[in-house]
Amino acid sequence: MATNVNVMDRSFKGKAALQKFGGFLAGMVIPNIGAFIAWGLITAFFIPTGWLPNAYLGKLVSPMISYLLPILIGYTGGKLVHDTRGGVVGAIATAGIVVGADIPMFLGAMIMGPLGGWLIKKFDEMVDGKVPTGFEMLVNNFSAGILGALLALLAFSGIEPVVQGFSMALGNLAIAVTNAHLLPLIAIFIEPGKVLFLNNAINHGILAPLGIEQVKQAGKSIFFLLETDPGPGLGILLAYWVYGKGTVKQSAPGAIIIQFFGGIHEIYFPYILMKPLLLLAVIGGGMAADFTFVLTKAGLVATPSPGSIFAEMAMTPKGGFVPVLLGIAVGAAVSFLIGSVILKRDKTEGDAGSLDAANEMMSMMKAQSKGQNVSPRAAADPSAKSVSELPRLIVFACEAGMGSSAMGESILKKQLKDAGLNIQVKHTPVNQIPPEAEVVFTQESLAARAAQVARAAEIVPIKNFLDKTAYETFVNELRNRS
Repeated sequence: MATNVNVMDRSFKGKAALQKFGGFLAGMVIPNIGAFIAWGLITAFFIPTGWLPNAYLGKLVSPMISYLLPILIGYTGGKLVHDTRGGVVGAIATAGIVVGADIPMFLGAMIMGPLGGWLIKKFDEMVDGKVPTGFEMLVNNFSAGILGALLALLAFSGIEPVVQGFSMALGNLAIAVTNAHLLPLIAIFIEPGKVLFLNNAINHGILAPLGIEQVKQAGKSIFFLLETDPGPGLGILLAYWVYGKGTVKQSAPGAIIIQFFGGIHEIYFPYILMKPLLLLAVIGGGMAADFTFVLTKAGLVATPSPGSIFAEMAMTPKGGFVPVLLGIAVGAAVSFLIGSVILKRDKTEGDAGSLDAANEMMSMMKAQSKGQNVSPRAAADPSAKSVSELPRLIVFACEAGMGSSAMGESILKKQLKDAGLNIQVKHTPVNQIPPEAEVVFTQESLAARAAQVARAAEIVPIKNFLDKTAYETFVNELRNRS
């Protein structure tokens, strides 16, 4: 028994570390999605095969993808490590790697940005308290300038050729896989990865750079469709709506609106976690959709974010709507058919998932590692928690800090307002929970990472950010204590 617990503990820690790394990669890209969309719209409209071909306005396309987007990523990566100073040095270092490169240096930016931020952070720690009074600004400015210049020179002369060679090899491999019609098999890895909350890392950290390089050559890319396709998730939710039981069946229609039209794919992950066999449904749907995309030569001009049907259509090039819509529809249909068979054969109630015991054990082990003596139920159920005083800041944390956490924040804010409680509530990525947070709501699978970031906060793991009953119990407890 002890051996099994140790194995599970190592598994949870390993998954938390993988999610943390993937979240960091995505954290460099997600804040800059607006810039990617701007570039995608300019590309879709003004390139020679666009909606409104214009050679003059089309001059914006190449500089934006070659310089603006990588430097933004490098700045963001450095800032994640060491705030604004890290961002500035990271941007300088990234400039060194993009100059002279024949391809967009997104991979290089993801290396040089955090490296620049880390090095200037270590310098600041080394000289902390040792700079004479009055020389602080001089040391700060020149240290950033000198270190940034050295990194730019190093990146330009030494790192850029290596990264460019690796990027080109990776791109050629991806194109070869596509030409060999083997791309649909990638759904075997993408769909389970999404459910483990690695969706942003897969999309923005791996597929987006490949897609952008392909857009430069072909004007569109299938790689933008592989993770963002809302079809497989839609099929799962439709299957629950038709063949589900209990409150899960009743919640499916609302989840469909949020997932398919709002683009928040995280909403369907708990539905799969309740019945892990449904992974076969999303894998099958993903493979069918990807095969259709390959067969019809579908592609988008930029990453649709969030993965809404509206965003998919906005990023579709001229003449490409039928292939994209057909692939999404096929993916949804196949996922629905497989999911329906699984749900019809399932004899359990809709409110009791087969992962509940494992999730409670994970939460209990996490609580025990922090020195808390709790029962499995108390560790996984927010209603079992007590609050001795009103917190000043409550944070909702998800992988990207944009979709599901924002929905949870909105629900709790309304309930706190109705209860007459004036407490600040905000949402953030799980890697960037502010140190002053006193209560953190997060998905059960992200609880370990949240506890690592917010060591002094009370971590409240929940299965579904749309579960109002968890918040009602929490607010009632706060009201009793106030």
